[in-house]
Amino acid sequence: MDKRFSRLEALIGKDNLDKIKTKKVIVFGVGGVGGFVVESLVRSGLEDITIVDNDVVDVTNINRQIIATSDSIGKSKVEIMKERANSINFAARITPIQKFYLPENEKEFDFSKYDYVVDCVDTVSAKISIICRAKELSIPVISALGAGNKLDPTKLMVSDISKTEYDPLAKVIRKELRSRGIKGVKVVYSSESPVSVVVEENSHGRHSPASAIFVPASMGILIAKTVIDDLMSS
Repeated sequence: MDKRFSRLEALIGKDNLDKIKTKKVIVFGVGGVGGFVVESLVRSGLEDITIVDNDVVDVTNINRQIIATSDSIGKSKVEIMKERANSINFAARITPIQKFYLPENEKEFDFSKYDYVVDCVDTVSAKISIICRAKELSIPVISALGAGNKLDPTKLMVSDISKTEYDPLAKVIRKELRSRGIKGVKVVYSSESPVSVVVEENSHGRHSPASAIFVPASMGILIAKTVIDDLMSS
């Protein structure tokens, strides 16, 4: 008898565990936050997860991303995440999509197949598109806000985006969603004031925020906890 989820079953009950196993979730972005979302969902019994990311593991990811090791540098993040998830639960059906989600290719993704949508991407336009499409279809969605330039995981909280503060990303997204008449968007954000640092340009020509594992990892786990709670109560 497979007992890998016996302790989870003792905590949430067999009915809830069986229910979780039937759900389908899509996670956009499997970096510092998204990798821990997927890890936590798989370890919580979820067996059908689609993961979307076009990136490969970079040496600068090692300080915070669960899939980043010396052996995985240069390899596809979604393929490494799939391999890791299946090593945790061989019954997990992980569908890797090697692609960045953008408003220009949004029609390539059928949101209606999923019970929950998780947004862990970095691009503002993509985040807004993901949220809007999920809301249009009345599919639960949760969005990760800024985890960079922050150190204190105890400042993380689940909230409606309208109630966030100390997050420049939330301010931009709030304005855009308001102009589209979108309300009631669940997010995980940090109320910690960002640390002021000098950042270097990354391989994509953008300035990457400074980071440590504490906030992105905790944010990913908190997102997964919220997803599991919502799926059990749906």
